[in-house]
Amino acid sequence: MDKIFELAMLILFGISWPVSLYKSYTSRAIGSKSLFFLFAIILGYASGIAMKFSGGRLTDLATPFYFINMIMVMCDVVLYFRNKKIENAKKNKGENL
Repeated sequence: MDKIFELAMLILFGISWPVSLYKSYTSRAIGSKSLFFLFAIILGYASGIAMKFSGGRLTDLATPFYFINMIMVMCDVVLYFRNKKIENAKKNKGENL
């Protein structure tokens, strides 16, 4: 039963990441994004992957979802830095007027 709950958690969290990526991409702003929070989530997914490796459960159905979710969060980190660059360019442009 614990594997079903783990899989459900990963799938439900995984549903939220595309929404976050879309908002980050279209807003072109950092907003209330926390880089610390994003890295904490990446570390959490990496810990889940390490648990699967250490337990020899790489063929577990939940394992690919740890990787997929972690990759989506990494994409959000990339968008964070892109959006920060865009915001800085807007700020510098405003100062030059």
